[in-house]
Amino acid sequence: MSDVLNKPWNVVREGARQNAHWLLANGLPRLLLASLAKQGDLQGRINFEVSGGQEPWTLIEEIRDAGPIVKGKLGFMSVDYEVVRQVLSSNDFRSGNPALDRPDRLARWASSTAPAYVHPLRHPSLLVIEPPEHTRYRKLVRGVFTNRAVEKLRESTEEIAARLLDDMSDRSSVDLIDVYCSRLPVEVIAEILGVPSKDRAMVLELATVAAPSLDFGLSWRVGRKVEAGLRKFDAWLDDHLTRLRSNPGDDLLSQLACANDDLGPLTMTELKSTAGLLLAAGFETTVNLLGNGVALLDEHPGELARLRADEAMWANAVEEVLRFDPPVLLTGRHTDSGATIAGKSIPPGSAFVTIFAGANRDPKVFEDPAVFDVGRENAREHLSFSLGRHHCLGASLARMEGEVGLRMLFERYPELSVLPGGNRRPTKILRGWEKLPVSLGN
Repeated sequence: MSDVLNKPWNVVREGARQNAHWLLANGLPRLLLASLAKQGDLQGRINFEVSGGQEPWTLIEEIRDAGPIVKGKLGFMSVDYEVVRQVLSSNDFRSGNPALDRPDRLARWASSTAPAYVHPLRHPSLLVIEPPEHTRYRKLVRGVFTNRAVEKLRESTEEIAARLLDDMSDRSSVDLIDVYCSRLPVEVIAEILGVPSKDRAMVLELATVAAPSLDFGLSWRVGRKVEAGLRKFDAWLDDHLTRLRSNPGDDLLSQLACANDDLGPLTMTELKSTAGLLLAAGFETTVNLLGNGVALLDEHPGELARLRADEAMWANAVEEVLRFDPPVLLTGRHTDSGATIAGKSIPPGSAFVTIFAGANRDPKVFEDPAVFDVGRENAREHLSFSLGRHHCLGASLARMEGEVGLRMLFERYPELSVLPGGNRRPTKILRGWEKLPVSLGN
């Protein structure tokens, strides 16, 4: 108590605000989810249980058995391919989490901590805004991520991959996430966005720390760590983008910093939110794609043998990895005015969880969906990159990096094998490996 009394009032007030903010945004939802999970509520279970390496597949099939649309205590959910497709494509549903924008006075006070920082699930992030704002921001960056533009990056991606693989050549075993799966996409997106070489390791570290910010109901320890990471990332973006505005280069961040359309230049908040999301999303999905792909091909040596016999199959193999073990497990939508999906009325104000991993294993769409088949003819029909106006902007880039990264890895180290000791990321929405030790066969 004496420690509190000896602290300046502004420090005490700041601490109280942070505590209240965590309680409203994460603490109370965490308690609610835990309670619902204990009661057997499927929505509570999918949000609370699928973390820390727990596999979701048995729970996903329980949800499927409960029907195409399942109503839980917190809203609706689905693993049905057609239902998920309709929700993601519908103009009646919007992205974001309205709980983060509570109108009550306590929440406004709790959120008024200074300095402010950009958050991937708060306005004006591309993940949560809708047209016309969404159309404006996306228009500014989409040209860099077209199929044609991405193919021009293939050669430089192969050069980066070759360098990273060379750096591993004197070692018998490595943590593949640390030395390859994370570094390849970071180097590629950093080249596109013009991030200085000296800052890339720091950007990777901060973005990794902030990754759980997409989850709902963070623990106190994780919540504080995420907030600290977001604040540091925000400060770096502020400084870096300010420099680019005065001394722009030829990269995408420079173009964004100097962008000026009919509505004028982007504000610093708009600029930081868009740039930060491009940086983080530009590699988070691909890190998971590469790690999941290595683990799957190690588990299925017969499928790897098919790829070695016909390297033209690598592109389709990436699609099958995306289908079978998607880098993003699920996403949420909500409807303000209500909607009708698959003949079922969804009331106004409802939340709806669309589970990519379940839709991708819908037996009505994918034959023998629990079988990993690199030659699957309709593998590309997966929903792992979402649909509609929020379809992943970097899908083409992730596909190309996945193909190059996996093919070159197994070509360079044909005796590579996964070792014991790997662990999944503790995140619920982002699904991948935090650590993946492998023997290189050297």
